[in-house]
Amino acid sequence: MSTHTQSLTCGLSPSILPTTHFPKPSVSPSRPISRAFFKPLKANRFLIQPLKCSVSVVSDPPQLELTNNHKPFPAEVSRTIVELSYVGTLSTLTQEGSPLGFGVRFAVDLNGTPVLCLTEFDTRFSVDRRCSLHVQLEQCGVRTPQCTIQGNLDKPGDSMALRKLCSAWKKRFNKEVEESHICVIDVERVLQIEDYAEDGIWVSSLEYASAEPDPLRDCADKIVDEINTHNKEDVHRFCNIYVDLDFPVLDAKMVWVDRLGFDVHLKSVQNDVYEVRIPFPREVTDEKGAKSSFNGMSQLAWEVEKNFHVPQFKKVKHLKKVMGTAI
Repeated sequence: MSTHTQSLTCGLSPSILPTTHFPKPSVSPSRPISRAFFKPLKANRFLIQPLKCSVSVVSDPPQLELTNNHKPFPAEVSRTIVELSYVGTLSTLTQEGSPLGFGVRFAVDLNGTPVLCLTEFDTRFSVDRRCSLHVQLEQCGVRTPQCTIQGNLDKPGDSMALRKLCSAWKKRFNKEVEESHICVIDVERVLQIEDYAEDGIWVSSLEYASAEPDPLRDCADKIVDEINTHNKEDVHRFCNIYVDLDFPVLDAKMVWVDRLGFDVHLKSVQNDVYEVRIPFPREVTDEKGAKSSFNGMSQLAWEVEKNFHVPQFKKVKHLKKVMGTAI
């Protein structure tokens, strides 16, 4: 199920280009300032001086070898999904042994353990506490990554742990909760799925608990919306410059962004929709870093498109056809 893309090992940012191939400051063009959207960068960000400085301070290429396709691990994706979600479907067995699924609100502790508030715990469920919690996250209206947590429903036995769980609930919902209503799911394993009708990847409880949710999770929607609204031409150009295509792109839309890169849906003239992963030149840790990387990639793509710069990077080669999805 995993997609495999080629690394943009050099050329995504002037700071990682070999100096022997870097254009001389006296002749390198500067992209029109009006094309940039992100406001944190100053108006003179595309002048040649910052490009000159970047070559002098960065000597080693960025290392992005956490995954072979520059995507977060499934455990990280699952942790991100539950951190950004507030509701899910809890499935368990009734007293009669029949399966029952219903919507619940939940919080999570520092290890990603789901915290539930169940007022009818003793009458709704059987002695068998096996259960699952299904959580999904809609991204840009075109993709819905999801995870299903399998485990056992338990009541916290330690009073200190119970207070922490109540605190986690209050932090998420800004509401006090009765301690007697708190339940947790003791996670055994997690099934992570990228979208509807796709195969999943199983994640162990240890992998899940030790993973960190993505640092861009709270601003990812905002970044994607801003780029699709104000920088749509750049996203289209990225497909032509950074992706190895054998067909013209009719339309392109960013779907999600994380610390390692971003996913784009692109449409061919035959109206087929494909998904492609475009990595950042280096890992980012916050919104400012993501916007800075995007602007740097935009500048380089513009220069390559205008034949002001010879590309020295490997293009992304892997495309995944997306079924039943429109941009």
